[in-house]
This record gives sequence, C-alpha cells and structure tokens, in this order.
Amino acid sequence: MNDQPQISRPDSTNSAATSSFAEPGVPHIHTLNVRGMQALYVKEVRRFFKVQLQTIWAPAITTLLFLVIFTVALGGAGRTVIGVPFADFIAPGLIMMAMLQNSFANSSFSLLVGKIQGTIVDYLMPPLAVGELIIALIGAAITRAILVGCALWLAMLLWPGVHVIPDHLWAVAVFGVLGASMLGFLGLITSVWAEKFDHAAAVTNFVVTPLALLSGTFYSVDKLAPWFQTIAHGNPVYYAIMGFRYGFIGTVDSTIANPVLTAVLALVAVNIVLGLLTYRLLVSGWKLKA
Repeated sequence: MNDQPQISRPDSTNSAATSSFAEPGVPHIHTLNVRGMQALYVKEVRRFFKVQLQTIWAPAITTLLFLVIFTVALGGAGRTVIGVPFADFIAPGLIMMAMLQNSFANSSFSLLVGKIQGTIVDYLMPPLAVGELIIALIGAAITRAILVGCALWLAMLLWPGVHVIPDHLWAVAVFGVLGASMLGFLGLITSVWAEKFDHAAAVTNFVVTPLALLSGTFYSVDKLAPWFQTIAHGNPVYYAIMGFRYGFIGTVDSTIANPVLTAVLALVAVNIVLGLLTYRLLVSGWKLKA
C-alpha cells in the first residue's frame, strides 16, 4: 500500500482558476480605474468635510474680515479702482485667494500625513496608476476650493455695499478651476518633498502667501511702477486672480494685449509643467518608497 502523498496534476479546471489571476507585476486592470479614483476622491473629500468648520467655514470668515477691514479703511468716500467701486474690485480677488490657499492646503496634507503616520501605503498599494492618483487628489483639492469659494461668495452676496454677481460665468468657472488645480499641483509636490508639517508650513508662508498677496488682490497692477508690473506679470497667481475678477466685473487691470486669453494660456502652461513634475516625482517614488 502506497502511503506517499498524491500530487495532483493541474487539470483544465485548475488551469482556468489560476489563469483568472494576473501574474505578479502584471496589470490586471487594463482600462481607466474609475472606481478606484472615485473611492480615493470620496475619501479625500470626506476627510476635509468631517472638519468643515475648520476647512471651509473658518477660511471663509477669515477672508470676509479682510473685505470688512479694507473696505472700511480704504474703500470710503466712493473710491473706485479701474472704474468699479473698491469693494467690488477686491471681493473677487479675495474669493480667488481663499480658493488658492485652501486648494494648496488640501493637496499638501494628503501624502504628507501618510508619510508621517506611516499610512502612505494606503496611497501606493491600491491598483491606481500615478495619473489616476493625481486626478483623485487634485480633484479633491479643487472641490475644497470650490466649496470655500461658494461659502465666501454667499457671505459677500449678503454683505451690504458689495456686488458679486458674475458678468461672465464662464470666466469664473475656468479661472477658478485652473487656479485651484495649479495650487493643487504645487501642494502635491510639497507633500512629496516635505518630511514634516513645518516644511509644508514654510512653503505656505514663504511661497503661497507672498504669491497671493502680491498678485493684485488688493490693488491695481497697472498703477505700479514698470519694474514691479514686470514682476507681477511673472506671477502665475496674478493671472488667476485677474481672470477670476474679470468674470465678476467684466474688466481687467492689465495693459497686456488680449489679457484674458493670455491669462488662460499662462495658467494652462503652468498647470502642464506642474502636472508633469508631479507625475515624474510620483513615478520615481522620491521620498515615498524605500
């Protein structure tokens, strides 16, 4: 009697079962992983929406205080800028500034908190291509920016003496999305580079805030000295705020030929450059993988 264990030979049934699984390292999903992107997007949106008092309403109230202070201090006596009341001039810029800052804050937090808490594997292991990962994270950052902008717009809509009814809704939408995605890419690059929250805060304080404050939010760029106008025209945030303001008041504070078209092309170019840089960093696994 043979007591040796019987080795079963693979039959057609076993072959069919094993063939249903992809080999290690071989992609099993050959199309766009829409469900995976949707799951990550929803996760990121729920993350900031759970603390919406801090991530949505607090930035709106803080920016609204800027409007109150500057209109009281500088907007009296019927002061106008480029032919519109001062309050109407700075209101769209304040909305755009808040959207940009919160888009950056959301995307710069995503991967950074994963690295600090040791949960970065939750972003790297799911069956998501690098492009799909970027789309989900940037989409969540844009969503937060839009929610902050809508909350601030509603508050300004009810504020006396401020008119924020859009003249060109397409410009509001286009420049809002392009500006938020630009700072979203910058935040994602920051989250890859940063190793602690102090690094992300440094980028916020020394890069994002100066770019926002020196972009014509509170003043007209065409009234500056020529050399300072040149510096302002090299600031991509200026084009986002200028185009977004155009969507509300129907005019711009720029002497550039075709300023609105120039602003769109400039933001598209910056988004492409930042997007490619983000893609290369994530593909390389720099500071993300051992």
